[in-house]
Amino acid sequence: MLAGAGIACGLAAAFALMRLMASLLFKVTAVDPVTYLAASAGLIVTALLASYLPARRTASVDPHEALRLE
Repeated sequence: MLAGAGIACGLAAAFALMRLMASLLFKVTAVDPVTYLAASAGLIVTALLASYLPARRTASVDPHEALRLE
């Protein structure tokens, strides 16, 4: 959810600052959908991996043992 909100805010900011970006980009237009999709997909994959790996590790712990240790 947080990654989705961050991507939405980032895309809104990118569209708002499109004129500034156009002067900084070479061989890519400021409205290149492939670039926006690739960046968004990369962020989503990173967020999924960052949350999946610790969740998998936590799911493998026996709840009874974890509570007894505390």
